[in-house]
Amino acid sequence: MEYTSTILIIDDEKSARETLEALLANESYILHFAKNGMEGLEMAVDLNPDLILLDVMMPGMNGFEVCSRLRANPMMAEVPIILVTALDDRDSHLHGIASGADDFVTKPFDRLELRARIRNITRLNRYRRLVSERSKFEWVVEQTNEGYILLDNDDRILYANPQARMYLGLTDDVEPPYHGTFLGRARKEYGIEPSNLWEDWPASADSKYNRYLVRPETDNSRALWLQVESLVLPTGSGSEHLVRLRDVTAEITLQIEMHSFTQMVHHKLRTPLTSMYGGIQYLAEESANLNGEEIAEMAEIAFKGIDNLRQEVEEILQYVNVGRMPSSGDGFSLSQVTAMADYLGKELAMDHIHTAIHGSLSKFSIRLMPQAVEQILRELLQNSKKFHPKGKPDVHIIFEPTDDGRVRITVKDNGQSLSPEQLKHVWKPYYQAEKSQSGRIPGMGLGLSMVASLVWGVGGTCNLYNREDGDGVVVDIKIPLDRVEKNKPVRRKAKASV
Repeated sequence: MEYTSTILIIDDEKSARETLEALLANESYILHFAKNGMEGLEMAVDLNPDLILLDVMMPGMNGFEVCSRLRANPMMAEVPIILVTALDDRDSHLHGIASGADDFVTKPFDRLELRARIRNITRLNRYRRLVSERSKFEWVVEQTNEGYILLDNDDRILYANPQARMYLGLTDDVEPPYHGTFLGRARKEYGIEPSNLWEDWPASADSKYNRYLVRPETDNSRALWLQVESLVLPTGSGSEHLVRLRDVTAEITLQIEMHSFTQMVHHKLRTPLTSMYGGIQYLAEESANLNGEEIAEMAEIAFKGIDNLRQEVEEILQYVNVGRMPSSGDGFSLSQVTAMADYLGKELAMDHIHTAIHGSLSKFSIRLMPQAVEQILRELLQNSKKFHPKGKPDVHIIFEPTDDGRVRITVKDNGQSLSPEQLKHVWKPYYQAEKSQSGRIPGMGLGLSMVASLVWGVGGTCNLYNREDGDGVVVDIKIPLDRVEKNKPVRRKAKASV
């Protein structure tokens, strides 16, 4: 978009204003007119013009005084001013210079000369404004807590602000363009997620989908999440990409904690409430037919339910006081997966869950707390049940080692297959898989998004694709392995909990 200069003409004579208007009408300027000095001062502040043409000989407040007042205003200090005057003596010129004028035009003026002067001054002023705006932009970019990077079409880094240099490990003593590509440097420190959205980078950089750089959690630090956003900037020889790296760790962590808390409350309170309700309901309906021993037995069942509820509420309150989901800690021993899957199958009333784990994996753990592993499996099993036409899927959960020191967790069901568009969005929070969004089949909510967040946070990967041998989907998760320390007891649970 071409910039159009604004010119303010201050002259008390109507004929002079009309003459200048006719002179500049075909020059594509935006023209404004003031009839006296006071009106000119007010309009100048409102317009912040690129040039002021100011008559000297005006009643009330002459051009010298108007010029002096404009220069006294910091906002007007750099606006070019041309004095248009019939005075051609040396003292008048010196007075004008002292008042802050940039140039003089003597009446009667040469029309071609005046046009040329105006054209040169407005062009220089546009450049001045650009330099000023660029200086402001550079200051903001250099001081911001977000990373900004300028890439060429080959993904080479042409510019990186201090925060981006810190994120990518670029040293301050090296001048851009930096060696290597942005994606190459990012892979050294981060996982790039979701991986399918990075396949055509940077050609597909300007898209509406969220991309992330995820530095996995370690023993000494929590995971770091950087959201990657980009904008294509057309240039004379092609295009460049402005990339923003925004730390969204707190937002992702909050999503995980909120979802984890909701799941925990739901599953922890349901069992004792069911026990209490069943016992009290039985007493209410059958008390007349029960003897004292049977009434005492039902009351004891109800009391145990109340006591369990009290314990669960106390644990929930303790969780709230802690303020966040537990970190990876000592991890989760893979020797416990079969028991956890069996427990979840009973809880979710799913009779056809088949778990297989490679024998060598019992010596290893993964960098996730048992609560997180249970949350992942529960979400995947619930989705399998939710999207099966009869709500009774066959689910196969397979744990096997990979050649690169990770465990591959495959969860395969025989429910609905998904369209390519649905597969592209499954890791997106609250994505609704059913096309009509009728509510007959609940949406995926935060479930799969939380699964991905937990897995990516420890350096793992997630993929979801349709089965090739029939209906249903396959969730393919890979997580780095940690060997269980021989002298360190493995924490086992009597029952799984969130």
